[in-house]
Amino acid sequence: MNGIIKWGIIGLGNIAYKFAKSFYNIKNAKLIAIASKTQNKLFKFKDEFSISPNNCYDEYEKLLKNNEVDIIYIALPNNFHSEWIYKSIELNKHILVEKPAFINFKDAQKILSHPNLNNFFLGEGFMFRYHPQITKTIELIKSNEIGDIISMETSFGKNLITKKKFFGFFKSQKLDNQKRIFNKSLGGGAILDHGSYTVSMSLLIASLIDGIDIKNFKLSINNKKHMIEDIDVESSIELFFDNKFKSKITASFLNDIGNRTIINGKNGKIIISNTWNSDAGEIYLKGKEKKLLKMENKKNIYSLEIERISDDILNNRIEASYPGTKKNEILISSQILDRWLNG
Repeated sequence: MNGIIKWGIIGLGNIAYKFAKSFYNIKNAKLIAIASKTQNKLFKFKDEFSISPNNCYDEYEKLLKNNEVDIIYIALPNNFHSEWIYKSIELNKHILVEKPAFINFKDAQKILSHPNLNNFFLGEGFMFRYHPQITKTIELIKSNEIGDIISMETSFGKNLITKKKFFGFFKSQKLDNQKRIFNKSLGGGAILDHGSYTVSMSLLIASLIDGIDIKNFKLSINNKKHMIEDIDVESSIELFFDNKFKSKITASFLNDIGNRTIINGKNGKIIISNTWNSDAGEIYLKGKEKKLLKMENKKNIYSLEIERISDDILNNRIEASYPGTKKNEILISSQILDRWLNG
């Protein structure tokens, strides 16, 4: 394989637009093909990202059959992920799928056991893992800055339900089920959307602790899921890994609970101010010494993700290099989310 990985995108929504913009100034990757069932999106992407008309498709499968394309980025609504991961595997493509990769554990088990995955890359789009602040957090833990890791708390929550009216009163909005996040049939809800991030971060930190097998987890639901209509809009759980490490996680569409992660060690703590941040990072270290670490992100995290995954494929890796999401983590994450959603 030559020194440039050629990408195709199926599904041209907002996240795909951010992703496509991030190919600028990347030497080992190029976006060459797009597919959408919406003509105006195809025209917009074609013009803005200089895609050849021959590589603009109104059927996803036509793109998958393009032999020039090395890897498919699946940016479709959650409920379509399984179908198009499977078809991409069958047509011998490397795959990056937007999170969450699967909306149930049964699909994850079936697809992750496909024999073609022994030869092809499958990654899950947790771009936050490629931010320099995550690299720094891992470095601090490995250098024993806060001692043995005991527990963590992480949250992802923003008020998407109510809006402020005159005189400080809040009024509930009617959920717009045309939006994916509020549509159960499209895999919407706070648990699959925001909760998938918190589960991914928990697995990442748990995997750093000696002697822990992240497959051995127990899940305790802290509070009954807050539902509006048939959509989960807020919930918290505790994850216990090997009875050695606990992670308390919260996902919300209802409250501005923030995006903070606190990692507790025997000798201190690490606080990430905005865990899912795409801009500058900030970590507060309270360990052997107290200090505020600020990290400028010179490339956006989608660019870092594209660059790293392209390098993985160029080097014949079928697993994401650390700290990307590996296939076993995709499976475990799907199992946790399934239990959380249905618990």
